[in-house]
Amino acid sequence: MTDAPDLSALIKSYDVRGIVGDTLTAPVARAIGAAFADAIVLPEGGTTVAIGHDMRDSGPWLADAVAEGLTRRGVDVVRIGLCSTDGLYHASGALDLPGVMITASHNPAEYNGMKMCRSRARAVGENSGLVDVRETAARYLVEEPPAAETPGTESTRDMIGEYGAFLRSLVPLDGIRPLKVVVDAANAMAGYTVPAVLGTEAGLPGLPLEIIPLYFELDGTFPNHEANPLDSSTLVDLQAAVREHGADIGLAFDGDADRCFVIDERGEVVTPSTITCLVGLRETARELASGGQPTVIHNLISSRAVREQLAAAGATPVRSRVGHSFIKAEMARLNAIFGGEHSGHFYFRDFWYADSGMIAAMHVLAALGTQDRPLSEMLTAHDPYVASGEINSKVDSVPAALARVKEAFVTEDVYSDEFDGLTVEHWPAPGEGERWWFNVRPSNTEPLLRLNSEADGQELMERMRDRVLAVIRQG
Repeated sequence: MTDAPDLSALIKSYDVRGIVGDTLTAPVARAIGAAFADAIVLPEGGTTVAIGHDMRDSGPWLADAVAEGLTRRGVDVVRIGLCSTDGLYHASGALDLPGVMITASHNPAEYNGMKMCRSRARAVGENSGLVDVRETAARYLVEEPPAAETPGTESTRDMIGEYGAFLRSLVPLDGIRPLKVVVDAANAMAGYTVPAVLGTEAGLPGLPLEIIPLYFELDGTFPNHEANPLDSSTLVDLQAAVREHGADIGLAFDGDADRCFVIDERGEVVTPSTITCLVGLRETARELASGGQPTVIHNLISSRAVREQLAAAGATPVRSRVGHSFIKAEMARLNAIFGGEHSGHFYFRDFWYADSGMIAAMHVLAALGTQDRPLSEMLTAHDPYVASGEINSKVDSVPAALARVKEAFVTEDVYSDEFDGLTVEHWPAPGEGERWWFNVRPSNTEPLLRLNSEADGQELMERMRDRVLAVIRQG
């Protein structure tokens, strides 16, 4: 028998991501569909899977192939068609079904992929079943998956209106002051979801929002810029448009619209940690008002302000490793009300612990629209420190570079841990010395170290950043 192919470069820690026609073909997608049925759906008592896809040209036929694999194994399929990733999570939660989203998120046009979830949007990742899917799919590329005695059926369901109504029920916006909002959809899924949720195209009532669209035409070739707001170059057009139109706020979504970045009225980028503070405090206040004891998850490279402000407000902030599957697991384990990542992913208990860029954007609009200050002034208190952003360094040996950093900086007067890479923190009480921290963690796929640092002043942050980089890059 032919050896099973190695799919580890395609089916990764959290999702499937590959080049269409090369590593990701119809037979591969069919095998993954059948493997998802046998590794996740059927063993957990499932009978039906929801499938959606983004705007890439390959989305419909890849969805066809996944559906073919699932129905061959006797699993029914509900096709919800064009949707954002959080639209697929909504379908999974509202219909209580496992789901497959066909998307490559922010990756370039030649890519596509899949994100999978259990019913009620529960994660499927490397530590929660994705390895079994990978191994089973590899086997099914060598030997045809067995045909079920009764094949599954396919049906379709348009859920965009239900999705929009549900999100509006979580964050009402009908009573806010009028706001002018520039949205950069990057020719991706926000061009479909923003008119439905914040506008009237899905039949919902109008809101006091003037939406100024940038690149709403769906085009998986991304003719204007990549759909990756983590890359600051992709935000330039939005920043200029906010200034040009005198807008109150700008919103940038990634390819599958599960991430959102915010631009203030000056055209300046608002850090995701600042948004984590703002939304976390709103959710904390709501939970406390209902008599609950709020827990909020943040990844370990979020600003120190996140834990400080949440704790002061009465929440229990809990640190997580970087990566959405880790945050989702912690959210569910601790029944956390909210979670935030530095990458612009925001997670909500009331959204089945899943992430939604749209819900985060709606929280910011709600907060801005219920008071009279401009966004920059409203957010000043949530952004007290100076961060470096993530800086990658290619090294000959990741263990050796980490050891150098540990030897140089781990002393008796600092706190350190190796929870996710190496974190070193020197943060005395105000006025009692320099306050800084940094985290250095390895890439999962390349010989890289990723540095994030923060301090309570620009000069100190730059000095510590450069000191750590010099040690990492020795030799």
